[in-house]
Amino acid sequence: MTTERPDPPVRADERETLRTYLDFHRATLAMKTDGLCDEDLRRQSSPPSTLSLLGLVRHMAEVERTWFRRVINGEDIPLVWSPDGDFQVAYDASTATRAEAFDAWQTEVAHARRIEREAASLDVTGYQPRWGEHVSLRLVMLHLIHEYARHNGHADFLREAIDGTVGP
Repeated sequence: MTTERPDPPVRADERETLRTYLDFHRATLAMKTDGLCDEDLRRQSSPPSTLSLLGLVRHMAEVERTWFRRVINGEDIPLVWSPDGDFQVAYDASTATRAEAFDAWQTEVAHARRIEREAASLDVTGYQPRWGEHVSLRLVMLHLIHEYARHNGHADFLREAIDGTVGP
């Protein structure tokens, strides 16, 4: 499997720029997992840490679900892997598979894309209970770009430790 990554625009409106950069970072995470088996994807960075590539994919499914469906769309739904709202559960991929993790992540990305495209503007808001604040779709998209960029840095190290692959 080879993941294609969109080229972020150098001249576009704000929404298209945010949308493309977010998709760029989503694709980057997927690229870091290309060609790896479930065992490699579950390999932990530095036990006792449970950080793994598969754990990052699971975590990002939770992040997408939380920010787009729960915050912006106001859906009253549990997290994907924790009915108690514990975000750390997603990182434990010790029994997870590529198929279940990617299915959940891709499902949440599809919901996020739909919610963003249906929103009247980047000024649409939703309530983030952890912050006790109403936040804009603009902030959510920027927050997810930041979250992916940070975790893609982790994914760089994880992938290199697995098979020496480095690069974009």
